[in-house]
Amino acid sequence: MEELIQLNTKCGKIVGLNKGDYFEFLGVKFANANRFEYATLITDWSQVTQTPNVSEDNLKRVGADGVYNATRHGDACIQKRIWFEHLEHPVRRFYHEEFRENVDYNYSEDCLNLNILTPSDTMVGKNYPVIVFIHGGGFDSGCNYDSAIDGAALAQKGAICVTINYRVGIFGYLTNPAIKEQFGHEGNFGLDDQYKALQWIKANIEAFGGDPENITVMGQSAGAISIQYLVLNNKCQGLFQHAVMMSGAGLFPKFALPRMASDTNEYWEDLMNTIGVKSFAELKKADAKKIFEGIEELRTRRKDNTYNTMPVVDGYLIDAPVDTIINNPLPIDYMIGYTNNDMYAIIMSAIGNKFGKSVGAYIYYFDIDAPGEDDNRAFHSADIRYMFGTLDKSHRPYRPCDYLISDMMIDYLIAFAKTGNPNHNGAPHWDKAGNKALHLLPNIDEAKMSRPGKWKLLVNTITKGDPKAIMPESK
Repeated sequence: MEELIQLNTKCGKIVGLNKGDYFEFLGVKFANANRFEYATLITDWSQVTQTPNVSEDNLKRVGADGVYNATRHGDACIQKRIWFEHLEHPVRRFYHEEFRENVDYNYSEDCLNLNILTPSDTMVGKNYPVIVFIHGGGFDSGCNYDSAIDGAALAQKGAICVTINYRVGIFGYLTNPAIKEQFGHEGNFGLDDQYKALQWIKANIEAFGGDPENITVMGQSAGAISIQYLVLNNKCQGLFQHAVMMSGAGLFPKFALPRMASDTNEYWEDLMNTIGVKSFAELKKADAKKIFEGIEELRTRRKDNTYNTMPVVDGYLIDAPVDTIINNPLPIDYMIGYTNNDMYAIIMSAIGNKFGKSVGAYIYYFDIDAPGEDDNRAFHSADIRYMFGTLDKSHRPYRPCDYLISDMMIDYLIAFAKTGNPNHNGAPHWDKAGNKALHLLPNIDEAKMSRPGKWKLLVNTITKGDPKAIMPESK
């Protein structure tokens, strides 16, 4: 039987797991949210069940003694993969095998929870640096405990790691005039969930031994893009002091930028007509599977699905078109990374480098091909396991050299979280952005500042693009 650890927090008492060299508090609910409404923060555990869509899991979280049970993961946010995972598609199958194979998930709309992993000697006043991770998934899927996402290695090296869930897909990014009429803005429920999570963390992390004035926000893919939007809003000033954006920094081509919220209304009206819903009030009560069946139909006859189901210019969190505010980010410390076979690798590197130079970021170029029989090179998100130290949870035959690189990347991250500068004794010196980036190769002794291989990035973009898509149809 695992040993328990209990802490007193502003919300009340909480029980987690003592894993020996780190503590684990899982499924901590930070906010309540009704469908298509903005979340309200939890300030007392008695509020955990005070939402109409409360999950079975959260009904059992708070005992009669008022103590919150944080010994198991919370529900992942309801998403298309529950009914329409499409593992027959090579792209979907690839990511399932990379990050979700053999992981058990429960899903619900009552999904605003986070995991907190801390060094084992946690106590108030310890003031550990805090790293908050926002998962990717194209804004329509993902979870805070996919197999690559585990903060144990970070906690063991002296940082608190928090991984958050937020609403995705239609539940995260639907727009409708009725929402604006009620709240003054519409859309971006998922982005607002991230904003609320950061507020909760800042207000409560001291009870877990964290320094509320030294928070690093880190994200990959859609998580990194979310951070890019958050750092362009002064509302976030003071919520975090450092930002790490992995494969998602900078200004994307204009066609991929957030649209005005009102411009996406028609898409969601089409969905309502498709499933036979006559009003927004009726949509708020519609069966979730029926909604996703309608979205599946839209995907078969529309080509603009992606650009209608992501963050929008809402006048609140994204308060103006991104291309007009990109040059005024928060004055904080930045780290940016991309891989040699990223999605649109040459574009990802170009926009990351450009933004990185403008903010004096530390940029890394991950040039370590994924080991295994498939020829996927350093695919989009290949660097996550290295940064979290979760290589051993993968099906891939990672080598001793990969583990050495992972240790070095974690040490860089911990140093960055502590001071805003990743440099530390024993590691190759990492300069701020210029014409060079920290080039990471399989041999740890070859890591050095150099110009990213633009020709290789271009060739990968043209010949491979999304490399997993070339995998055979069956194994």
